[in-house]
Amino acid sequence: MKLRVIGLLAAFLVSQVSAVALFGQCGGNNYRGATACDEAYSQCLATSVPVPTAPIVIGTVDASSCPSSSPPAGQKFKFFGVNIAGFEFGCNTDGTCATNQVTPPLTEYSSYDGAGQMSHFVNDNKFNTFRLPVAWQYLTSSPGATLNTANFEKYDKLVQACLNTGAYCIIDIHNYGRWNGQIIGQSYPTDAHFTSLWNQIASKYASKSKVIFGIMNEPHNIPSLTTWVTTVQAAVTQIRQAGATSQYILLPGNDWSNAATFVSSGSADALSKVTNLDGSTSNLLFDVHKYLDSDNTGTHADCTTDNIAVFNSLAQWLRCNKRQALNSETGGGNTASCATYFCQQLAFQQANADVIVGVVGWAAGSFDATYVLNEGPTRSGQGWVDTSLVKSCMIPYAK
Repeated sequence: MKLRVIGLLAAFLVSQVSAVALFGQCGGNNYRGATACDEAYSQCLATSVPVPTAPIVIGTVDASSCPSSSPPAGQKFKFFGVNIAGFEFGCNTDGTCATNQVTPPLTEYSSYDGAGQMSHFVNDNKFNTFRLPVAWQYLTSSPGATLNTANFEKYDKLVQACLNTGAYCIIDIHNYGRWNGQIIGQSYPTDAHFTSLWNQIASKYASKSKVIFGIMNEPHNIPSLTTWVTTVQAAVTQIRQAGATSQYILLPGNDWSNAATFVSSGSADALSKVTNLDGSTSNLLFDVHKYLDSDNTGTHADCTTDNIAVFNSLAQWLRCNKRQALNSETGGGNTASCATYFCQQLAFQQANADVIVGVVGWAAGSFDATYVLNEGPTRSGQGWVDTSLVKSCMIPYAK
């Protein structure tokens, strides 16, 4: 489906019988209906979106029973921005991390200017959120150990550069639910080892209201989801007890945090039981990821899906259950197919921003221009030049 963003020219509207509602059909082969989008949305599709005739059942909840399963009009993302990568370089999906490959996106330590990138994204593009991945092994020499002072000082410089822009800054432990091949809380390391890490980090940023704690990047192949949720709860409890009582915390499920399976895998229901110290769920957001390439790996330049069906199902579950999610990793190549599909995905997500509260693209930071999903701007004189995907798809949803 090809998204059309149509300007509402008065002379054009005179000839239309009625405006097309959000994501309604406004074009396509043999289409003879209205072609102008509703002024409140200014977005419609060239082909029709199938509308189920039976009640939609998502997970264990019948969406038709919800008091309100439709998004309000005219929404904007609360969080929108880019991952600033580099401190997690060398990490593999088994939780091993070769810290000698870490490339801090700071000019003091490398040729990459993450601080300048974030300043540009905020001041010129109006982004307001950055995710700052880091390897657990870079921060501590072993599970349960105290923070490596020298390494944490370097990472903190990136966090402070982020905070200095006025943006939200997500601290993301990028270890896939593991330490050197072993699953946290289900063998070694223990929950106590993991919560020691989060106690130390949260204590450093307890007074920073715009720090967001991303408990863990992309857990996968977790044998016991119940045990994993116990680990997540322990981390949340430790963060709150460290004095970070009101900041947002991102709750990661199984299956690589995949938005497509977040409900069906049981992660949504299981993580719904995680609470703050007072038993509330305030500022606890579900952490979901979704790429647009053929196998959802984010390793291909071309995009093959708009993910509207995925995020429609997720949004309805969230709305039914009065919860919210942040899409903290998504993106595509700087290609025509991604300019089409990624724009469509972002349009739909923003239309559901009451429950999908933000999007953080992957990635800028220490990637060079040859990286397949590069979103990093390049220097041009005293300014910056954005990638084609950032220009065509991301900037319009930040302003």
